[in-house]
Amino acid sequence: MFDIRKIQENIIYEAVRAESNEDIANEVVYGKDNMSKAENNSDWVKSSMIRLENNFETETIKKIRMNCQCGYEMDEKIALVMELKSDSSNIEEFANAEKAKEAGLFCKDGELFLQFDFCPCPMLAEVDKLETNTWCQCTTGYSKVLFEKAFDCDIDVELLKSIKMGDDICLMKIILHNPVWQ
Repeated sequence: MFDIRKIQENIIYEAVRAESNEDIANEVVYGKDNMSKAENNSDWVKSSMIRLENNFETETIKKIRMNCQCGYEMDEKIALVMELKSDSSNIEEFANAEKAKEAGLFCKDGELFLQFDFCPCPMLAEVDKLETNTWCQCTTGYSKVLFEKAFDCDIDVELLKSIKMGDDICLMKIILHNPVWQ
């Protein structure tokens, strides 16, 4: 059976361990004395992010969470972005395609944005509200991987809004550094 919690625990564990060690990874993911195993998904999301925030500085937290992206349907998304890219010669044409708009992409003042009208994360389905955007940084990691593969360049992604933090949409700014168009 597909267990999203177990998948997330493993991904977060490995990302934290890569930046620290097994003891801190265990503490972040499972809590002291494995107390988090009794928590429901909503409580676990919140408590594991508090433990992460208590152990690392902001930039390291973002790096860890960006490395936690699940890669769900990544191949399909890359194929779509590659198709959109092949039919355009600049960012405005790319974002103005009907399929781009349907996927939540748009361009404003020459900058690319990705917007969702719903929270796409299954782990947050039962979470009413998050106090910080720590959990949501995984989606910036997902977007970074997606657009770097499609545009063959370095990408920065900035999370601007999050539904689970009380915003009306999820919104990211996708910053392409010297994208390859052809």
